[in-house]
Amino acid sequence: MGPWEIALILVVVLIVFGVGKLPQAFGAIGKGIRAFKRAESGEDEEEEGVDTEQKVGEKITVATGKKPVARGKPDSQ
Repeated sequence: MGPWEIALILVVVLIVFGVGKLPQAFGAIGKGIRAFKRAESGEDEEEEGVDTEQKVGEKITVATGKKPVARGKPDSQ
């Protein structure tokens, strides 16, 4: 691919997404690529899931002022 083809692709992307949506579009693409690389390398998904659940719980607490109800497996002691 030469410089003219790359320029044409960039112009089409600007027209389709608009200048304001470009950071969101490329951010979503970056997240997808990172998720693919993590899945490909076989990183532990459980640890990431716990972190995500904790972050979601914190957001719910901040937004509603109430703690979310626990779901899933109970903690074994």
